[in-house]
Amino acid sequence: MSPTMVEHNGLDIMCLNKYCHSSSSSSSSEHDKKIFSKLKLSLSEEYPRKNAEILSGQYGTNLLLIGAALMLAIAHHGPSVKEEHLLSFVTCLMILQLIWMMWYILVRDRQKNTRTEKDVHATTCWIRGGLTLLALLSLIMDAFRIGYYVGYQSCVSAVLGVYPVIHATHTIAQVHFLWFHIKDVIKSFETFERFGVIHAVFTNLLLWCNGVMSEAEHFLNNHKRRLSALGYGNLTIVHSEPHCNCTTSTCSMFSSSLFYLYPFNVEYHIFVSAMLFVMWKNIGRTIDLSSNRKRLATKTQGLTVGPILGLLALASTIGILVVYVTHVEESLKMRQSAISMFYIYGIVMLVFMCSAGASGLLIYRADHVPLDTSKNPSRQLDTELLFGSSIGSWLMSWCSIVAVLGANSSPPYRWTNLIYSLLIVLEKYIQNLFVVESLYRKQDDGEREEPELPAAPEIFSVTSSLAPPYNGIINRAYETPDRNCSTMENEQEESGQVYRCPRKPSEVLLTAGNKVKEPTNIKRQILKNIAVFLIMCNISLWILPAFGCRPQYDNGLEQETFGFSIWTTVLNFAIPLNLFYRMHSVASLFEVFRRV
Repeated sequence: MSPTMVEHNGLDIMCLNKYCHSSSSSSSSEHDKKIFSKLKLSLSEEYPRKNAEILSGQYGTNLLLIGAALMLAIAHHGPSVKEEHLLSFVTCLMILQLIWMMWYILVRDRQKNTRTEKDVHATTCWIRGGLTLLALLSLIMDAFRIGYYVGYQSCVSAVLGVYPVIHATHTIAQVHFLWFHIKDVIKSFETFERFGVIHAVFTNLLLWCNGVMSEAEHFLNNHKRRLSALGYGNLTIVHSEPHCNCTTSTCSMFSSSLFYLYPFNVEYHIFVSAMLFVMWKNIGRTIDLSSNRKRLATKTQGLTVGPILGLLALASTIGILVVYVTHVEESLKMRQSAISMFYIYGIVMLVFMCSAGASGLLIYRADHVPLDTSKNPSRQLDTELLFGSSIGSWLMSWCSIVAVLGANSSPPYRWTNLIYSLLIVLEKYIQNLFVVESLYRKQDDGEREEPELPAAPEIFSVTSSLAPPYNGIINRAYETPDRNCSTMENEQEESGQVYRCPRKPSEVLLTAGNKVKEPTNIKRQILKNIAVFLIMCNISLWILPAFGCRPQYDNGLEQETFGFSIWTTVLNFAIPLNLFYRMHSVASLFEVFRRV
């Protein structure tokens, strides 16, 4: 072999090795680039969204804590922090929310041509109608506040006059927002919108806390006056009246009427915050079209027993409320009889509610239907709020049980208080299970769709053999109805119109005026009656504590065991949660009624 050939071959081998090395390095660099691009893509898509959720959540939590700190300072009644400071802070938050809502509405108006995805489960018309009614009562309360300020404007801060004006404006704008935009699934300016929505959530939570604090202070002062009349001393009653004379004759009427409207204002703000929280969870969410269906109209056949028993419960509740409020401030014997009457009434009511809920659960156990595990932020929030708000009444009930078993005194209502407290715990167990199972049960296809019409003679059919075949546009639209049905059925425009897919020609029948009745379902009718009865009972149990029927303040057993300050702290925490639980149960049970 010649040296030239060896040299040539060596050069060839060296060149080949060099080429191979450069090829492997380039492929590895391309592989690294792919990994880096994937990492960059994941960082740019997932982490900023999670960061926006965490940052906005921390922002809202700190807003709430600032307001809570101001409320605690005001509760001390010190000279440094006064009610005007809290109202100024909340007024600024409402103004910021108004600015954000106006910006959001203007942006949506400019994007009329682009379709906005909507979550049909976010709310219903009847919930928004109920919130509108609560908003109207809140506007009446704002009018009373303005009238109260006019009477005392010479000696009170101007914030007391500005606050109700801004609150009324905020209420009107927020109701408009709830009616037309609460179902929106936001896909643009997501980070900014997260902060805007969470700001609205915690602004309403602060307004709820402010109303709860004012209402609790009012009931606490009434309780102290009652104890002072019975001979108990060392109780400081806070007088909130301004140190000047009212220039009108209606100041006392305005101030006394405010506390009858507080329960409606409190429920309004807590419900709005829950709905806005669902909107916050929906930001950037991909809607599952198969589960995002608008349900059919609710049928009400066979509703007799549930509404009748519910109306009886509601009527007896009004009677108990009137008797209790008028007799609890009289002599010791009348007060004890009023408290005993309340506990007996409560025991009867709770026994019927437990029986109704247990009957509904037994009916569900008889039907082996799987649960629906699809993602639904509204339903998940309903479940969490039911369990979370149950804690208040459970704490109050267990404190009452401990007080009854350990008390030295033995008033006539001692053991009825024990039975009532145990039934409160049991009733919430059963009702929560009934509501959650109802909301999570998967509906059959036959229950979702309209009942099919029976076969008719061919002459009444659109596709009759007498008609000539037509292969134009209309026939081609029916060739693949299953593929386009879900998209057309779930597409909703800003006007709220729902586009439904057309039926196949073979399914469009022209019947000769014959009405087809759906076969009656006894189980379904029983469940509807149970839902209506529980709705009326929960309204009754909301009315009593909301308008002054609170025997936990007056029976003396818990106060003897835990002391005045500890027991009033427990009540100030538990009663607002219990009120919210009852009203939220009404909303959830109405949804159960519609789903059955």
